[in-house]
Amino acid sequence: MIKKAFGFSAACGAVFALSAPMMSATATAEEFFTITNGELQRPTGYREWIFVGTPLTPNDLNDGKAPFPEFHNVYIDPKSWAHWKKTGEFRDGTILMKELVSVGSKAAVSGQGYFQGDYIGLEATIKSKQHFPDEPGNWAYYSFTTPDHKSLTPTAKAFPAAACNACHAAAAADDFVFTQYYPVLRAAKAAGGKGTGGQRDELQPVMVMPDASTTPDTQ
Repeated sequence: MIKKAFGFSAACGAVFALSAPMMSATATAEEFFTITNGELQRPTGYREWIFVGTPLTPNDLNDGKAPFPEFHNVYIDPKSWAHWKKTGEFRDGTILMKELVSVGSKAAVSGQGYFQGDYIGLEATIKSKQHFPDEPGNWAYYSFTTPDHKSLTPTAKAFPAAACNACHAAAAADDFVFTQYYPVLRAAKAAGGKGTGGQRDELQPVMVMPDASTTPDTQ
């Protein structure tokens, strides 16, 4: 594995679901993923879920050695989004999908910056007591990305918890998830209808960002 990701890491191993829920013997109508014989089937249709943000820690700002040099487009399944807005908690059955996108052009008509290039990977994290009763927080982490970042595998096995969960446990703001880097999740936490956007007049920060010099670089 070459990279860390999402809050989980491609250093975890070699490194999201549906317009309608996938069904199998190990999935219910309320789940948005299917795990068969211990392997997660690659989800589809997740771009029609709730988009929560795109963290980026480019090589240019990290001495050419960023653990997360690509954009991370992150989505949460609709049922878990509704639960998050209501309770401020991630429900059992939550799935978060992350598309890895390379940094493309660094210039546009508006000026210099970082602009998305090509898709180079796909990852997922799932919270499930049924499937991961012994994992911290019942979370597991997956990557469908091949080592050359040119294709995706149809299934994926979960990474060992020790490979991915340490930074989550140490620095994630909510239940092993780095919500501090996702303003959509922060603004919607237990906010009900106000979490849908356009319901507030104020644009006040909802959190104070930690000192970057003392906070692990995790997304």
